Amino acid sequence: MTHRRESDLRIGTSGWNYPSGKGTWNGVFYPPTRRRPKGFDELSFYAEHFNTVEVNNTFYGQPRPEVTRAWAARTPSAFEFSVKLYQKFTHPRMFKERLAARLPEHGGAEPVLLDALTRPNAADIDAFRRGIDPLASSGRLGALLAQFPASFKDDEPSRDYLAALLRAFDGYPVAVELRHKSWSDAIADTLGLLDTFRAAWVQIDEPKFRFSIRQNYLPNVKGFYYMRLHGRNADKWWRHDKSEDRYDYLYSADELQEFSDTAAATTQLVKKTYLYTNNHFSAKSVANAAMIKQQLGEPLDGEYPPEFVEQFPQLEGAVKVGPGSLLPVAPSRT
Repeated sequence: MTHRRESDLRIGTSGWNYPSGKGTWNGVFYPPTRRRPKGFDELSFYAEHFNTVEVNNTFYGQPRPEVTRAWAARTPSAFEFSVKLYQKFTHPRMFKERLAARLPEHGGAEPVLLDALTRPNAADIDAFRRGIDPLASSGRLGALLAQFPASFKDDEPSRDYLAALLRAFDGYPVAVELRHKSWSDAIADTLGLLDTFRAAWVQIDEPKFRFSIRQNYLPNVKGFYYMRLHGRNADKWWRHDKSEDRYDYLYSADELQEFSDTAAATTQLVKKTYLYTNNHFSAKSVANAAMIKQQLGEPLDGEYPPEFVEQFPQLEGAVKVGPGSLLPVAPSRT
């Protein structure tokens, strides 16, 4: 039997902080805000259960070194952070819309100004590098995630831009998520581009549509492997009231087995495997990450609240249930 080092396999969720909305983790995985013990810290609690997390908030704003340094201080020394690139690097249209909403009116010059401000530059690259340096310099950085939208299609300008972005972050392990089928239609060219920069092609599970990328879940580089599970809520993927609704999906044990088997196989082929569950609605990603660990025979560390096990009975008997309840006791009416 081939044994792997503990650090070879990293399983976690995309994000750890979901404080609001119908899909909040409060009262499911974390205590409700008003009933938290003094000093309770979500990240520290999360890190008792998983050895990695994919950071989402860096997509909405550049990382700051004082913040990433604090992340490292609040987690065990072997814990790793994979960090999503700032949206300016991957979602220019979204960045432009957010920027336009904040800028005052500039008359006819506004489109020119917006275009100039939307284009990433060397200062943006340097700011991101500085922001993640506390993680990189301490060995706590997993990978950088360049997540592109489904509208990012394979053509010459897109390939040139992707090559330039990978060149700018040379020296970091970069995982590239591509969603449009044009990239898998030209699989040889796509692999050639990614392999040139030793970038991992992110393997994703999501609802499949006519234009969706097709993948075989095989690793393309020997350095690391990166997989993301987004859920399969096809009905709400494009049409939903809240963005969190598209991630309202719980994988069954049978559905997860394919990914557990893939993760087990990749540990024999690459130096490190990262698997993140992004179906975060109501901590379903936590449940599915724990189920994957169970299928792989990984230790299920940490204590889980009784409410969590009540909501996800699939894990009853597999995880350790902590004492007490996350919810307030109803007042007596006698």
